[in-house]
Amino acid sequence: MPKPTKGPRLGGGPAHERLMLANLAQSLFEHGAIRTTETRAKRLRPVAERLITKAKRGDLHARRQVMAVLSRKDVVHTLFADIAPSMAERHGGYTRITKIGPRKGDNAPMAVIELVTEPVSPKQATVQEAEAATKRAVKEDAAAAAATTEAEDAAAEETEESAESAASPEAAAESAESAESAESAEDTKDTTESEDDAK
Repeated sequence: MPKPTKGPRLGGGPAHERLMLANLAQSLFEHGAIRTTETRAKRLRPVAERLITKAKRGDLHARRQVMAVLSRKDVVHTLFADIAPSMAERHGGYTRITKIGPRKGDNAPMAVIELVTEPVSPKQATVQEAEAATKRAVKEDAAAAAATTEAEDAAAEETEESAESAASPEAAAESAESAESAESAEDTKDTTESEDDAK
């Protein structure tokens, strides 16, 4: 059973909502920034960012998917030719919502949604590289710890085996000594018995 998306519903029905969001996205890509209500801006953001992600792919299938949402070819061309290349280094977060004062008349909370056109700063790139390096270091540490525990286990097994092998010659020597002492005791007993018989 199809279920509606959570959050406020725009327009009279789902089809009206899709048309409204498509028109808002079209205006956003055409002008770079639009002023609308907070609710519409929040609902528009994921739609616009998905379209930009498809435009970054740049292939024919992506262009057809975008054309299924946006009706104006000039806006689609602007999206693929200008906006998507400027977002090439940015991984998500293509739009920015800024709250402004309420609207006169109905006091509706208003906001400005705009495309983030600033290039990714070197600091952000450095932070991303540092996070990636941290993840790599954690993986390497885990692998090194696993190798160390395996080496320790192998060393412990070797020491146990060497202790057992060292204990076995000692036990053999002890058994040989006990056998010799038993033989010598029997010899002395035999000699004492033969001496008693001679007397």
